[in-house]
Amino acid sequence: MTSMDNTRLNQYLADWQLSDAQLLTETMTSRIYTVKHGSEQVILKLLAPTETEEQRGAFTLRYFDGHGAVRLLRHDNGAQLLEYADGQELVTLVERGEDENATRIIAGVLNQLHSVPQDKPTDGMFTLDRWFEELFNKAKADKLSGDDSIFVRAAALAERLLADQRDIRVLHGDIHHRNIRQSTRGWLAFDPKGLVGERTYDCANTLCNPGMTELVHNQTRLLTHAGILADELKIDQQRILAFTFAYACLNTSQWLALSGGEMYIDWSLKVAKIIEPHLKGV
Repeated sequence: MTSMDNTRLNQYLADWQLSDAQLLTETMTSRIYTVKHGSEQVILKLLAPTETEEQRGAFTLRYFDGHGAVRLLRHDNGAQLLEYADGQELVTLVERGEDENATRIIAGVLNQLHSVPQDKPTDGMFTLDRWFEELFNKAKADKLSGDDSIFVRAAALAERLLADQRDIRVLHGDIHHRNIRQSTRGWLAFDPKGLVGERTYDCANTLCNPGMTELVHNQTRLLTHAGILADELKIDQQRILAFTFAYACLNTSQWLALSGGEMYIDWSLKVAKIIEPHLKGV
């Protein structure tokens, strides 16, 4: 920890009346501590100075207000104070052979998130149209070069889906097995992206996870879990597959825009190629 990091930490401990800071983990966007707030153990997330995505996440947690997600207790541009879900990650269920049960739990969490009344401002969140920009840019470049690529097909499908969105909600935007943990209040999501759009989109990342495991590339498993989500959320299975195909191509295009990431590119693209033959009339 640099002296500047230490100064920031101590300032928040004093200003927010926190104590007993213990570094839990460090990510590309933040340093995360467990701290005491009175007698309660909570999470203090110190954000990188240029971080904006975490700001959208704070707006989203405030919108969810504890329904299916950890509670946002306090925040400003530099930090967030959060409820601590200190139980097991949902991915541990998959690791011990309860894969389908884990997907049903995800569906239950999504139903809670999507049940929040949609009557508050969504300023600061991204619409799905904006979220898919990288895919649209990749498809445009491929068309200009005469390449009728999978990205061109995915972008055309995404445009159709986004032009006819159903049941628009504030979305988590990054639901997967490592973004859900058990707590005294049940299974809770955290680290939302802050999106607004058709609730079906929140199924897409789920079907592409747990990350970097061959489970995801099992066609039978993918279709079975799409069916579970469709049944539990009362959503059309074909639209789930369509949004997942579009998301997998979006994820691939985002990695292509960065240097490196070949492993992630191949992994996401394989998901898209498995799904594409199963798309019918969407």
